[in-house]
Amino acid sequence: MAEFGFEKLKVYQAARALRVRTYKLARLLPVEEKFNVVSQMRRAALSITNNIAEGHGRFTYKDRIYFCLQSRGSLLELVDDINLCIDQGYAKPEHLEDFRNDAFELLRLLTGYIRFLKGKKVES
Repeated sequence: MAEFGFEKLKVYQAARALRVRTYKLARLLPVEEKFNVVSQMRRAALSITNNIAEGHGRFTYKDRIYFCLQSRGSLLELVDDINLCIDQGYAKPEHLEDFRNDAFELLRLLTGYIRFLKGKKVES
């Protein structure tokens, strides 16, 4: 199978794993949340990976940075959704805390990737 450049990025791989985990968690939420939290969580998780991929396809570092910042915003939106799950007791606290830790690691990777791109932008 062909591999695209963005798929090799550690930040994309971590985002993809978090997206998979988000979809699994979303399936566990109550039916009454199907059109609210579930939908929002899935869109946010998908937005993270979509923006990394789209940014990688852009030709300027400025555009790549922009899309990574969008991805970062979607990640933080997803963290807020996880906070709601904690507040409502929708899953075991230890699972949600572990989820938050993975989100924090992804935030660290995204921030590092943005710094890298900003350095490349300056070099250009």
